[in-house]
Amino acid sequence: MKIAIIVEGKTEKAFLPHLREFLKTRLAGSMPKLDLFPYDGRIPKESLLRKTVQNLLQGKHPADHVIALTDVYTGANPPDFKDAQDAKRKMAQWVGDESRFHPHASQYDFEAWLLPYWPTIQRLAKHNKAAPGGNPETVNHQNPPSFRIRKIFEIGQCRDSYIKTRDAGRVLRENNLLPSINQCAELKALINTILSLCEAEPIP
Repeated sequence: MKIAIIVEGKTEKAFLPHLREFLKTRLAGSMPKLDLFPYDGRIPKESLLRKTVQNLLQGKHPADHVIALTDVYTGANPPDFKDAQDAKRKMAQWVGDESRFHPHASQYDFEAWLLPYWPTIQRLAKHNKAAPGGNPETVNHQNPPSFRIRKIFEIGQCRDSYIKTRDAGRVLRENNLLPSINQCAELKALINTILSLCEAEPIP
């Protein structure tokens, strides 16, 4: 099976190897081919998203399914989406009646899925700033998770700011995805879509 995944860019590229490693533990013998299609900042919208999905499903090397993963917080003003459910609903409407398309969203931004690994973030940043409270996917208050991680890096003794392509991978490399899956409903939904397409048992 071939699954094309449309993503926003840098952080999600760092995520893909760790996603593959996690899926291998649950899809022995039925691991799909995951092809990432990153965009610079935001995934396509409206008719452009529909055309992109159609091209991936009907091209020279067609995918069996297409997943789109967007951040809720895109930096647009006014915002593109109210929340993850609104983002998924709009993407489904834009693409239209296509059962092979599966919209997903990370609430606020991808870095919400890194917050469960705050002790690793503290060690890399060399600072003991406390973790944001509450469910990782509810952290925002006009200060989304990526800003929180950047802040601890900049006030820490690592003498560097948070670099998505480098530091997201460093955090994930040292941790299993399961703690984040268990705390983050939108990440679990994404993982379960892939497991279900491969006819594997979803994570409860």
